[in-house]
Amino acid sequence: MLGLLAKKVGMTQVFNETGNLVPVTVIRVDPNIVIALKTEEKDGYKAVVVGIDDVKAHRINKPYTGQFPENISPKKKIKELRDFEKEVAVGDSLGVEVLEGIRYVDVAGISKGKGFQGVVKRYGFGGGRKTHGSKFHREPGSTGQNTYPHRTFKNKKMPGRMGRENVTVLSLKVKNWIPKNSLFLCGVPFPVITKDLFWSGQR
Repeated sequence: MLGLLAKKVGMTQVFNETGNLVPVTVIRVDPNIVIALKTEEKDGYKAVVVGIDDVKAHRINKPYTGQFPENISPKKKIKELRDFEKEVAVGDSLGVEVLEGIRYVDVAGISKGKGFQGVVKRYGFGGGRKTHGSKFHREPGSTGQNTYPHRTFKNKKMPGRMGRENVTVLSLKVKNWIPKNSLFLCGVPFPVITKDLFWSGQR
């Protein structure tokens, strides 16, 4: 398996092979620095630890800094990639060329945060009538507490914070590669993913 840390930088449109206009997501792959190598003899499994985005030294503590080799500056985001197929060494810089030639990728990221929402937006409840005199429009309705069971069960669909969750989108087709700018374009857009960091890898 191959994988990289990358960033969603926006969305655009391109023409496909049949001349149809399709939406795509633009992904930028910043240099992924190999921080450490996990081995079966020492750790029980094989993995490559990569990181991106330098962080200022005064913003981190010594335990966090201690996991980075002396010649590698501390990184803001790190990720462990298991069963990495490419042979790498500590200190190597990985770019978009690692995934070049791959047709489909899986993407994991954080969904957009929508704040505190009601049940109509959060779960798609139909709501009450919109007629004159109705006093039940977007309320959640009865939650079941009465003489019995006189409590609300766990996992009841209620208003609450929506979004800002881990989301994985499988089998996104790669439409185009732009190695010169460290970019590649994925078809079938995933607007749920924010511009935060996400991991892209081969399925």
